[in-house]
Amino acid sequence: MGTCICPIDAQFSDQVAALLTPPTLPQVQAGNKLLQEYFEALVAERQCSGFKVKPDGQHGKGVYSEVDFQEDDLVLKDEMLVGAQHSSNKIDCLVCSFCFRFIGSIELQIGRKLYLQELGVSAVDECGSSDGIGCSTSSEKTRIPQDAIQSLMNSSLRLPYSENFPLPSVVPCLGGCKEAYYCRSAAYSNIQYINRKSSFLCLHHVLCFLRGKDLCYLKIDIVGVTILEVISFTILRYRKLKAAHVQREGKHDSSNQFDGCIFPLLLEAWKPVSMGFKRRWWECIALPEDVDSSEEVEFRMQIKDLAFESLQLLKEAIYEKECAPLFSLDIYGHIIGMFELNNLDLVVASPVEDYFLYIDDLPLSQKKEAEKLTKPFLDALGDDYSISCQGTAFFPLQSCMNHSCIPNAKAFKREEDKDGQATIVALRPIFKGEEIIYLTYIDEDLPYDERQELLADYGFRCKCPRCVEEEP
Repeated sequence: MGTCICPIDAQFSDQVAALLTPPTLPQVQAGNKLLQEYFEALVAERQCSGFKVKPDGQHGKGVYSEVDFQEDDLVLKDEMLVGAQHSSNKIDCLVCSFCFRFIGSIELQIGRKLYLQELGVSAVDECGSSDGIGCSTSSEKTRIPQDAIQSLMNSSLRLPYSENFPLPSVVPCLGGCKEAYYCRSAAYSNIQYINRKSSFLCLHHVLCFLRGKDLCYLKIDIVGVTILEVISFTILRYRKLKAAHVQREGKHDSSNQFDGCIFPLLLEAWKPVSMGFKRRWWECIALPEDVDSSEEVEFRMQIKDLAFESLQLLKEAIYEKECAPLFSLDIYGHIIGMFELNNLDLVVASPVEDYFLYIDDLPLSQKKEAEKLTKPFLDALGDDYSISCQGTAFFPLQSCMNHSCIPNAKAFKREEDKDGQATIVALRPIFKGEEIIYLTYIDEDLPYDERQELLADYGFRCKCPRCVEEEP
């Protein structure tokens, strides 16, 4: 059984406890407006005025309508705090690593996918085995000459009507990792780089370092990325706050510092993460079916040991002494737990699918002429031509919405939604003052017992009117 002890947890116990203590309902009722003001600022940033995040005695907080919504009305668009594209999906979709919009051109999207197919690149999961997602072997599809593929990729070959589907230009990662690309230079101010010794440590270089280790069980392609983003995002915010503070106030009173850290500023930098509901990963993870209940304690200690081991690798890669409390095992476990309990699928429809559907809908004479060039590429792509960008993300406002097996809203991407933002629309009329609730995690058609069993994996038992009525 695991006996891992994290020295940072012991050395900075007070600071870790403070980081893990969000504003509570009694504090808000007593006049502490921190939580309310934070969410009001988020709502204002997103220019969504139709709802409000409010304290809720049963769930902690909830999202409530401030106006009447009709069926199919847009209720909320929320920008992610952290998110990641599935590793296997990167073969099929070239997207901005910040906003997850498709980038480049229709020709580049098609040519790149065919190029990787021709190289024999397969969709590989984080542990190195094929998961069958995203691409098939080139022998099963029409072969395209290499010069034609290169012509697509270098823009010397233009497909008919592709100008009707413009995409943002490709901006390479500043770190030169050749894995991350962005849709505009302005995105650099928002992505997570850590300025160390006058050089930039690219997040994707960190991932390359970690992928050389045996972290298969921790799903490093998604969970690992989000942990790195959360910590580096917080460090970046802290550095900006400290620089502004020093410029404004000069030398700070050292009584509130350790290793140069101004802890109140670290708390402020951590605030976006502190607002998310979280539990320790090894405590909230569901017990696998093949693990007997008598072995539960040992199983959870093994998970804790795995977390400790991966934390050491994270510290080797990006440890910042001034922000040491962020690298405690307790913080690390809570970040994973927050993501596992609150994440939402990230989906962005492919413009390549839209393009080929457009060609198919052309008047017959134009369609025949266009297909002389486009059909070989469509045949070469096969069923994979329509694959969307797929990943997972944490959204600060959407995560405040509570679950119900009789929801009044749903996550749904409309035709005009071209990036990775969470989009919530009304399933039925929602009246002013009504809580906005949606179906999370499960299939609403499942029977009561199966729904409750699945929801137990997320740490709660549903007490919505449907479940109360169906309870044996």
